[in-house]
Parts: sequence; C-alpha cells; structure tokens
Amino acid sequence: MNNIIRNLSINTIRTLSMDAVQKANSGHPGTPMGMAPVVFSLFHDFMKFNPKNPTWFNRDRFILSAGHASMMLYSILHVTGYDLSLEDIKHFRELNSRCPGHPEYGVTPGVETTTGPLGQGLATSVGFAIAQKKAASYFNRDHFSLIDYTIYALAGDGCMMEGISSEAASLAGHLGLDNLVWIYDQNHITIEGKTNLTFTEEVGDRFEAYNWEVFHVEDANDTEAVKHMLEKAKKVKGKPALVIIKSHIGYGSPNKQDTAEVHGSPLGAEEIRETKKFYGWDPDKQFYVPEEVQNLKNIFVEKGRNEEQEWNKLKNAYTEKFPELAREFDQFLNRELPEGLFGSLHTFPTDQPVSGRKASSIVLREIAADYPFIFGGSADLSPSTHTDLPNEISFEQEAYRGRNLHFGIREHAMAAIANGLYLSGFRSYVSTFFVFSDYLRPSLRLSALMELPVIYIFTHDSIGVGEDGPTHQPVEHLASLRAMPNLEVIRPADANEVGVLWKHILSVSDHPIALVLSRQNLPVLNRSVFSSAEQALKGGYLLAESNNPKALLLATGSEVSVAVEAYEKLKQEHIPVNVISIPSWELFEQQPASYKESVLPSSVPCRLAVEAGTSFGWNKYLGNDGHSAFIGVNSFGKSGKDSDVFNAFGINADNVVQKVKELILNP
Repeated sequence: MNNIIRNLSINTIRTLSMDAVQKANSGHPGTPMGMAPVVFSLFHDFMKFNPKNPTWFNRDRFILSAGHASMMLYSILHVTGYDLSLEDIKHFRELNSRCPGHPEYGVTPGVETTTGPLGQGLATSVGFAIAQKKAASYFNRDHFSLIDYTIYALAGDGCMMEGISSEAASLAGHLGLDNLVWIYDQNHITIEGKTNLTFTEEVGDRFEAYNWEVFHVEDANDTEAVKHMLEKAKKVKGKPALVIIKSHIGYGSPNKQDTAEVHGSPLGAEEIRETKKFYGWDPDKQFYVPEEVQNLKNIFVEKGRNEEQEWNKLKNAYTEKFPELAREFDQFLNRELPEGLFGSLHTFPTDQPVSGRKASSIVLREIAADYPFIFGGSADLSPSTHTDLPNEISFEQEAYRGRNLHFGIREHAMAAIANGLYLSGFRSYVSTFFVFSDYLRPSLRLSALMELPVIYIFTHDSIGVGEDGPTHQPVEHLASLRAMPNLEVIRPADANEVGVLWKHILSVSDHPIALVLSRQNLPVLNRSVFSSAEQALKGGYLLAESNNPKALLLATGSEVSVAVEAYEKLKQEHIPVNVISIPSWELFEQQPASYKESVLPSSVPCRLAVEAGTSFGWNKYLGNDGHSAFIGVNSFGKSGKDSDVFNAFGINADNVVQKVKELILNP
C-alpha cells in the first residue's frame, strides 16, 4: 500500500471519530486521533478476518480494552468493510444505535466483547488466548493447524493502572501465552490530567517481570516502526508480548493535543476545522470518506473472503482425514451438548448427608467425563470448592490439553477470563467462596450484560462457614446478586436438587448462573415422602404439603432442612403447614401466575421465610401486611462452630416452630 492511501485511511479514522463525537456532543475523540495509525496497521498489515463473516472461527481477535475510544473501533470496522454504515456512525451514542457509547458484544459486528470498565478487555483477552491454546491442543494435528489465530488487545494508561490487568498479565505470563499481543497506548493523560499525578512506574519492567516480551515505539505516527514492532511481537514464542507505543492524545488539535480536555469531550466545531486543516482535510466536510478509502473496503473484503476459503479447504481436508475429530469440532462450534449427557446422572441416597459443594463436584465430574468442552477451575480453592476434575492434568505451559485451570488468587481476572473462554467456544465455569463474589462482581456483571451463560460455582455459602467468622460468612450476597439483571442465582436444598439443577444450568444459553452451595453436610431429603427433586426445575415448589395449611414455610439451601424439621414438629402438634423450597427466585418468577399461586396460595397469609442471609428482597413473597416473618441474618456473622452460629441467629427448627405459632396466634 502506498503512503498516500495509508494516510488517507488513518485520517479517515481520525475525522470520523471527531465528527461522530461532535455530533453526539459526548464521547472520547483523543485516543482515536492519537492511535489511528496503530489500529490501521494492525488491521491492514497483520490481522486475518472476513468483514462479511465477522464470526468466522479462525479470525484474529481484536479487543479494545480502552473501550471509551469506541469511535476508533467503529471507524476501522467501517473502513475495512464490516456491515457498519456511515449512517450508523452518524448515530453514535444515540438510543438503540449500532454504535453505542462503549463497545457492546452482540450489537456491533466485529466487536468481540463488551468493554468500557478499564482493564476488563485485557483480562478477557487472556481468556481468549487460553481458549485458543486449549482448542488448538485438542483439535490441531500435524500439517493441520485448524486453529492458529492471534489475540490483540489495545489498552491505555487507565487499563494499566487497574488491578485486574495485573492479575491477568501475571497469569498470562506464567502460562506463556504467545498467541497474545497487548498494545499499550502510553499517552500519559487521564481525566484528572497527566499520569505522573499517580502513575510513574516503568510498565515495561513490570511486564518483563511477568514473563512478557516488551517492545517500544517512540511515536505512534511512525508507521514503519509500528509495523516493525508489531511484526516482532507476533513472532515471539513462549511468552505473550506487550508493545508500548507513545502517542499524542488528540493528535493534530492545535489547542487540545496532549491535554486531559481532549480525552472525554468533543473538540468543538472550530477546533475540528483547524485539526482537519492540519491533516490536510477539507474542514467543511463532515463524515467524509475519500473514494480511495471506499475502494479499499473491497480489498479488505476480498482478502478476508480468500482467507476464509483457504481455511475451509483445510477444514474439508481435515474432515476427510479425521472424521471423528471434525464431528467434535462441529459440536464445539455449534455448542452442542453430547447426546445422553444426563442419562445416568447421579442420584443421592437419603442415608448419608452430603454438602452442596460435594454433591456439585460429583455431578460436575460426571458431566465433564462426557462433555470435553466444559472447562474451568478455581481461584486457588479447588480442594475446598471441589471443582477439580480427577485424573485430568492441569492446564499449563507445555500442557495446554489440561482440563484443570488454576487461576491463582485472582478472582476478578478469573471471571473476566471465563467470559473470554465462553466467547471462544467453551462452556466455562469458575469457583471461589461465596463471600469473594465481591472480588469478581464487575466481571460477573459483564457476563450478565453480554448474556453469557458462564457458570459461577460459589461454595461456603453462609454463616455455615463457622469458625472462619464474619469476614468469610456471606450474608448480603444472595440479595446483592439477586438484584443483578439477567443473573440467575441458584441455592439448592439438598444433593438431588443440585443434580437436577445442573441439568437446567447446562440448558441455559443467555445468562450466567450463580450456583450457591453449602460447605456443611445437608440431609438428603427422602423424595418418596417429599416432592420429587425434578420440581426444582420450576425454581420454587411445594416440598411438603398439609391439608388446610395454617402457614407457609419458605426456605432456600441449607435452611430447607430446618424448615422440614420444623414441619415435622408442627405436624406432631397438629399444626398444618406447607414447606416451599425456592432454589431459584428467577426461575420461579418465570412460571405462570397460576402455578405460583398454587405454590404460594394467597389464601394463606401467614408466611415465614428462613434463609441464612439478609431479609432484603423477601417481601415479594412475604408481603407487608403483618402476617409474615423472616428468620435470617440481618447483621454480620459470628465466629464459632457452625451449629452454634446458626443457633445464635435463631436458625433452627425450634425457633421456626415458635415463630409459626406466634404468627398463627397473632394474625
């Protein structure tokens, strides 16, 4: 490509970004103006992709971790021929636009993951890189590199300050992910001003200590140097690469270049005119794409079509030589569950109590034995969360076929990596103690926002943690996660509810699951006496029924067995009550109104809920008419034996019996 067309393309990215931000009267023009040469070089000189088939599996992935620079991404997608029109760009940041304020997965073709919260894109890119290594090790054979794509991520100073980026970079270096290239836009500006207010470390030294290969480019406008260093970065073996590129934020703006003002505000009409003059652009033209750049789209489209066609030829030859692997590869691409996966799922006998975490472990291992594409691990807690797969090796450098993924004590990055794993084809799961869901919540929120069915296995779910005390006893966490849109929280009552609900979990395709499990052993309910565990698939169900009940006992998780014990005691005193298990509020709410009325009949106003957490949210089932009560933990927990702690908060059958009598006698 000659330099004239290259410069026209680069300045098209800059001016489209400036014009769109100005028209929207909000946005971030500075980074697109400074980094347009780098992004154009990446897409033109290095990346393989098909603009007409953005989901082609073996494409290279580009992740804009500095998601506020979204107009740079939309501009390069437009210039390279993706289905993103100039009209779409003109509606930047408008309601229901295909160019939202920050990149959103599923909204804009070519956007690989939702970004904006700084550092998330970097951490997610590590998930993409792990997934590529894992899939390549499973499917590739000699002379058949079916999977060989590279992952690129672009970050700014803010991304480098966020702790999640450090967590992710440390793990990526340890794993030797040489399919991963991070590009660091070092423009030394954040919203408050120059980065030396708070950030004076040598980032390159830090990454070398993480086992990354580090390259430097002194000027983002030096396109030959940019191309040379990106080429070297892509060739690195045995470790990921970081390319640190110094840029001028708001490059070309006569009054705002290298200032915080250009980071997140429109330049203004007059400043845009002067900047366009600096670029050699017609200052009177808005949203202008030169004919030479328009013609370039066809070249990108043709190149991408040819690359995909060559890959399809390789896949056809692969299918002939390895038909069984090819069949599995198609299952992987289509996210198909193996036939008969739940045919002989474990059923737990009633003579031996089982903790929720152990029951889930048994079921997960059975599933994994037949489903090779479920993949995950824990944040250094697999001996406690029981999420390791026996007889399987660890996923490590030189052992990318391993199935036990160790995240280290990095909960925030773990959840973002899980998003990347899912977006790359795997059914990902991660685990930690429930109280540490606080550490990963922003990444879990993006799972919900992107509608990714990542499985979050949270054990040690309540004050049942016992001696570890209030620092490790989650009390507000159930209410907190239930408040998150598009997240389903599941807290099973016993081992057989766990097994049944795993069937549901793997059927989910559009939202994450928080599976909340007990540390302590729980009785396995006798289903010949009580309702079938299959009823748990409705989210809430009548577990134990009486004629003409005087009250309803509602519970989740370990407290269901407390309610059942109270039910038996009340039965002996001829006080009829119903017991309702509600393992998933979200699933229960999806049921028809008639079903919910049959489980929670309005004719029985006396209701008592029992849950080892805060009462927040329970009013939706208890009402506010004075006929109901809640037994739980509306404070932080206590350190002591789990039975003593439960008794200290009145979570026992005798107290439930007493409260029911009070409700009935004082309606």
